[in-house]
Amino acid sequence: MWLGPKRGHLTDWTTQLWVKNTGRLTDLRSSPWLEGPIARPTGIGIQFFDDFAAEHGLSVQSGTGLIKNLAELSGPRFKLAEISPEVRHFYENTADYELDAWSEWCGFFRPFGYVLARLFSHRLQQLNVPLSSLDTSRGITSRVADLTDAEGRVRYTAWIRELLGSRHVLYAGSYSTCRVTNFDGVCVKVVFPLPNGNAIVIMYPQSEAGGSFLLTSSGIGYGSPGFYFTVREDDRIWAKYVPAMRETIRVYSAARNQVRADHVLRFLGVAFLRLHYRLQRIQTAQPQAAVQA
Repeated sequence: MWLGPKRGHLTDWTTQLWVKNTGRLTDLRSSPWLEGPIARPTGIGIQFFDDFAAEHGLSVQSGTGLIKNLAELSGPRFKLAEISPEVRHFYENTADYELDAWSEWCGFFRPFGYVLARLFSHRLQQLNVPLSSLDTSRGITSRVADLTDAEGRVRYTAWIRELLGSRHVLYAGSYSTCRVTNFDGVCVKVVFPLPNGNAIVIMYPQSEAGGSFLLTSSGIGYGSPGFYFTVREDDRIWAKYVPAMRETIRVYSAARNQVRADHVLRFLGVAFLRLHYRLQRIQTAQPQAAVQA
């Protein structure tokens, strides 16, 4: 049910009321990690960041990596020297990779995945998590874009992925680094625009034995790494920290010019979805040597 251009669809508005009534009212001065793109009630879609840039006076440039320099994350748990060169190359040169993905749903949660897809994901064209292997069988597009201001500074780095079989948007999110109150170090922040707000995942980094890279969204409460829903009206922001939602992403070298990632999402400690990615560096054709006459 459509409630008008301000409230949007009834299901979206109901979710926003839940955030307002159970979250906290704040602002970007006290909680700067909540800054990020928000969407109109009409939805998101493959063109969201192009439209967002035009609306906010930004330019869209072809991007390179999700994180321009992985050294930004250096801290007590993350040592850049321990990360494999292949993993670092992927994060700093993401646009050079094509990807394949597989999903594994916990049987009990699969029906909830279908319900969320019907109520939200398909309509909004955002967060269309694969429900079966057929969803990714025809491949996934991958586009990295930098949104820059008039001085050439990168304001947002967007990673947009689309399922070729269904043409549904898998993820359209912005990537950056940030600091939060209750963690001593730099975190990775991913923002998924939603109607009148967004979903924000803040993950702390760890370097592991063997050169792998682990990101974890888990903390002790508001102001910690974790999962946030936000709703924004003018300068007011309501933020709901959701401790029941936690996820880990482990990225590791698999072969020359290839890395893999295992993405596990948990609700109340139970792993309800596992996503596996193969990220292959695109090989450019080598020019043939000139034939001597």
